[in-house]
Amino acid sequence: MAEQSSPPVAPQRRGRGRRPAAEVRAGVLRAATELLLSEGIKAVTFDRVATAAGSSKMTLYKWWPSAGALAAEAYFTHSEPILEFPDTGDIRADITAQLCTFVRLLNTDGTGAILAGLIGVAQTDPELSAAFSLHYSATRRALAMAAFERARERGQLRDDLDLGILVDQLWGACYHRLLIPDAPLTEEFAIALVDNALDGAGNRAAGTRRSVSGRMGRTP
Repeated sequence: MAEQSSPPVAPQRRGRGRRPAAEVRAGVLRAATELLLSEGIKAVTFDRVATAAGSSKMTLYKWWPSAGALAAEAYFTHSEPILEFPDTGDIRADITAQLCTFVRLLNTDGTGAILAGLIGVAQTDPELSAAFSLHYSATRRALAMAAFERARERGQLRDDLDLGILVDQLWGACYHRLLIPDAPLTEEFAIALVDNALDGAGNRAAGTRRSVSGRMGRTP
């Protein structure tokens, strides 16, 4: 009697299933970032972001308390890799490079107007304000403080210097020109800020009076 062969078994098809949560979240942030950069903060609504990301509004509500909070995190996601702090051991060069990068970012593709819009809405939107502080402003401030702490440990800054005030003097001046545009926000302005601040705060014995502004054709 001939041996009967078993019928071929069709391979099981895997269902689409759910996307990993991290993938969904990253897709939502990408969609929110694209809307924020192309149309501004008013375009970042849960309806539009959910549609663009192929997600549900319920998912967005699970992760963000408001569309403003989502917009703030989207801005941080966009700016974080651009605004990394260099650490070459030369505080003047590092802060000058970082501050100039910040100024260039604000002058690119309407990014300054977007940041100004986020700051404006944060005055009346506590959820956006909290998200902006958590994901952006407090994070950026901590990185600047850490850079100055390292410089002080190397003897490049005075021991009695208030590092928080130094951060305010440098980045606060840039925000002032962003929000009150009576004068242009330029890289030359950023370099002058660093020179003025560090020439008053530096330890002269450590050579912090050496100015990088000469590269721009300015007299130290």
